Amino acid sequence: MNNIKDLKNLNQKIVLLRLDLNVPLKQGIIADETRIDKILPIIKFLLKEKSKILIVSHVGRPKGNVNKDLSMKPICENLEKKIKRKIQLVSDDIFKLKRKDFFKDPDNQIVFLENIRFYKEEEDNDLNFSKHLASFADLFVNDAFSCSHRAHASVCKVAEFLPSYAGLQLETEINALKKVTTEIKKPITCIIGGSKISTKIGIIKNLIPKFNNIIIVGGMANNILNFNGNNIGKSIKEDNCEKMINEIFDTSKKYSCVITYPEDVLVGKHMEDKSRTKELNEITDDDVILDIGPKTTNKIKSIIENSKTVLWNGPAGYFENPNFANGSYEIAKTIVKKKKFKSIYSVVGGGDTIAVLNQIDVAKDFNFVSTAGGAFLEYLEGKELPGIKALK
Repeated sequence: MNNIKDLKNLNQKIVLLRLDLNVPLKQGIIADETRIDKILPIIKFLLKEKSKILIVSHVGRPKGNVNKDLSMKPICENLEKKIKRKIQLVSDDIFKLKRKDFFKDPDNQIVFLENIRFYKEEEDNDLNFSKHLASFADLFVNDAFSCSHRAHASVCKVAEFLPSYAGLQLETEINALKKVTTEIKKPITCIIGGSKISTKIGIIKNLIPKFNNIIIVGGMANNILNFNGNNIGKSIKEDNCEKMINEIFDTSKKYSCVITYPEDVLVGKHMEDKSRTKELNEITDDDVILDIGPKTTNKIKSIIENSKTVLWNGPAGYFENPNFANGSYEIAKTIVKKKKFKSIYSVVGGGDTIAVLNQIDVAKDFNFVSTAGGAFLEYLEGKELPGIKALK
């Protein structure tokens, strides 16, 4: 996989640049700018190299229809302010555009195409659509790791028609994930949360042979507690997951990977309740498990203290209520404290986990924070991502 920074002459070359600028929009206002901030390095690099930048991205799921509420306009305006340069947004029908229609003004270095998902051909990975997109440029750069699990035209098929390169952010993301999957410093620990074991079983099974510890928290842990015969009251759980839990424990024994799950919990009678600490044998039928308890928190902190690498995906509890955020906060603070002494490599991914870090303003203190959701998880599962495969 070639990286764009290794290319010698980019002067005046038109670069078709695939980015993930799928930011949350509320009435045309950007609610979170993280994804825009992440693409600044590639934009600044290409500007310095005097390239012409033709940006392709999407917002939301317009399902092949034009939706003015999902226009790239507010993102263009935000980026203009950040880089202090004029950006042109081209809203014309892509099929009527030709290469000569772009960069007519010699001072114009950045052009945005309107939301690429306004065209159904994008999600169909359509050959002719990809070929037409490719005709606008001299080379293709994918700097959208978080879209690379999608076999879409502007991520995959377009690479068949242009010299294709990985962007700076995409390479950084892959290198961070390699450090926790192949170039591992042991002991290595994975903390994994979320509500469903079925969505994470592939990841857990793929990581067990490589990891020393898998810590299961959040709603997923309720399934294990229930499997072990504990009352979990009204807590969320998944049906028919006994076979999956058996697989986790059988595989972990085979590879000497320690599976850790809650020994005590914080409960409430409803989501907005105050928290009460309970041992597992004290949980009643009307309790809802909403966080890990102090014993469990201390055990997890001890495991982190003895780890050299940590991967974290999924909060430990219902952090939206501060009464049930302590487990997640303590995990975050322990990792941050250890990183200050450069004695741990930390990778965190998933929207909810990033939200936890942002609440206590520690995201900057992790080695790598991934905004990718599905791509992050599929990479950890050992799957080859279509967008990465296309660059090879």
